[in-house]
Amino acid sequence: VRALGSRIKGTNGQSQGVIPFLKVVNDTAVAVNQGGKRKGAVCAYLETWHLDIEEFLELRKNTGDERRRTHDMNTANWIPDLFMQRVIAGAEWTLFSPVDTPDLHDKAGAEFKAAYEAYEAKAAAGQLKLHKKIPAVQLWRKMLTMLFETGHPWITFKDACNLRSPQQHVGVVHGSNLCTEITLNTSDSETAVCNLGSVNLLRHLKDGELDREKLARTVSTALRMLDNVVDINFYATPKARNANLRHRPVGMGIMGFADCLYQLGIPYASPQAVEFADRSMEAVCYQAYWASTELAKERGRYSSFTGSLWDQGILPHESIRLIEEGRGEAVDLNREARLDWAALKDRIARYGMRNSNCVAIAPTATISNIVGVSASIEPAYQNLYVKSNLSGEFTVVNEALVRDLKALALWDEVMVADLKYFDGSLARIDRVPDELKARYATAFEIDPVWLIEAAARRQKWIDQAQSLNLYLALPSGKKLDEIYKLAWKRGLKTTYYLRTLGASQAEKASGRDDSVVPDEAPKFCAIDNPTCEACQ
Repeated sequence: VRALGSRIKGTNGQSQGVIPFLKVVNDTAVAVNQGGKRKGAVCAYLETWHLDIEEFLELRKNTGDERRRTHDMNTANWIPDLFMQRVIAGAEWTLFSPVDTPDLHDKAGAEFKAAYEAYEAKAAAGQLKLHKKIPAVQLWRKMLTMLFETGHPWITFKDACNLRSPQQHVGVVHGSNLCTEITLNTSDSETAVCNLGSVNLLRHLKDGELDREKLARTVSTALRMLDNVVDINFYATPKARNANLRHRPVGMGIMGFADCLYQLGIPYASPQAVEFADRSMEAVCYQAYWASTELAKERGRYSSFTGSLWDQGILPHESIRLIEEGRGEAVDLNREARLDWAALKDRIARYGMRNSNCVAIAPTATISNIVGVSASIEPAYQNLYVKSNLSGEFTVVNEALVRDLKALALWDEVMVADLKYFDGSLARIDRVPDELKARYATAFEIDPVWLIEAAARRQKWIDQAQSLNLYLALPSGKKLDEIYKLAWKRGLKTTYYLRTLGASQAEKASGRDDSVVPDEAPKFCAIDNPTCEACQ
């Protein structure tokens, strides 16, 4: 959509830009709510060079003209590498209207840089009237400021998504989805669709190691199920049907990552957790890609396979070099591989792939609660909290923590009261050992750098992306700048919500004396039965 102020030849008037169109989408999302059962959900992505980007950043603000605000939809920045390089270099950035630069949407990497710099030269020569030059750092600071103030727009990276896409030979990734884990091509003839599933990683731990045989069986079955969905699904539009049947993308993810760390005795904020993220994701991805070759052998390869990175013999972890070529600089990332990827490459060369994409880590909030494990790749939000959704309110307790506290004879009425008082955090409960405090540190007690490092190791193996929330207890401009630059440098494709704590909290009080320790630990069953009246 052309920028605000662009000339419309047919009427000799001026365009109102992107914002009014997004307002219409926002109001549609409010109106279409599945009969009151579920709110509509939308995310809009805008490239960083668009002339309306500064107004786009303010869409979720609670001040200003309400006609130019979208309080009910999500927004995300679609950032090219060139912008990040200019931020780091302290250089200037130029904003354009897409009506004057129509090919920038469809270019990535070195091609984007060449075209963008050519348009800058045109603007400098006076051949493009509608443009604006600003310091790249100034725009970056505004992005981070709005992210902190409103939680939007999310930070996602265009070139990492496109240069590592197995399907770059047949299209362009113009944005991700609502949860930032899907990176599929879109065009005027294709609407991206992806069928998702998640492996409960905790159920595949055995004697402190991943049970590779069990994981292979699980992933093989799950991939077959997801591939079946492509054929039996209901498609609301012909474009969606066309895209899904042509490329057959699926997204196998994981949940219970934090639970695995509990069982292994590893703190989330540790090199060992980063190594486990690397090791476990390599195993899941290897089995997913292998399962897709099995399906290709049985059912045939997907129709657009020829020319893909799979067909070229470039596996996802090998595609990191394509980012390096596009950026003209190295991606600082551990490249170690443990499994026999050469054997997988031979199978792909022989049978092809059934699915253009196989892996994506989606949020698993509700289904994780149902299964009884931690959500997706998230650290524990709190060790004790109440979750609310359309079905009601549910008490969520960290079962692993309760087991460890019971083993140390620390699970008593006072401990329950302390956990409630400190919002599920162990940090200020003196009688809890430091080792346990580190293992059960909550999301806001973990430096987000550890989340990024673990995510970067996972992203190495994944052919799509991952839904990565970042948590900051005490945000500062310097810290925000540090973590999002690190995410880019490590080659992450996307990030999701930036979550921060409220500036104030309600005073807590009880009607009884919680300082009195009972003679023996009460028989709390909250861990097994959240509806128990005694526990409540």
